[in-house]
Amino acid sequence: MATWNSRGLRGSAFEELINATNDVYIEKGLALVQKIPTPITPIDIDKATRHITLAYFEKDSTVDYIGVAQSVPICFDAKECHKDTFPMQNIHEHQLKFMERFEKQGGISFLLIYFTMRNEFYYLPYRVLAEYVERITRDGHPKNFKYDELDPRYFVHSEGAALVHYLEAVNTDLMERE
Repeated sequence: MATWNSRGLRGSAFEELINATNDVYIEKGLALVQKIPTPITPIDIDKATRHITLAYFEKDSTVDYIGVAQSVPICFDAKECHKDTFPMQNIHEHQLKFMERFEKQGGISFLLIYFTMRNEFYYLPYRVLAEYVERITRDGHPKNFKYDELDPRYFVHSEGAALVHYLEAVNTDLMERE
């Protein structure tokens, strides 16, 4: 059974940026997107701070965020990458299946990736992610993809350290589908 400890806080600053962006999108009437909590069962709790220090995952979760943007259902997962090579092991099989099923229902699925060393955000559409998965299984390609492989159209604009404007990339993705 999978367990969780303080490593679970990795990416929390990135998620705070996304949450702030989602709040702005709600205020402007552009989108309604919510963070989906990961279901856990606590095992150890630090009595002094009342923080969970060890827990196990109750079941496989879906993705980090689900919502609707301008009448289009969207779901995405937020991932941080500390190098220019993104390891595919960071994406779980159940997440890929959920994203695939979501797309089959007419939604848009994607990853938002934060390349920390570059301080850059990237929108990775599910269809491109599926191509990376396919080349691993079909060609025996290394289980990763490189920063240099990414389509520059999907780099996401950010405002300082406050917002990650991912809806611009969603709109670009929508136009390409039509």
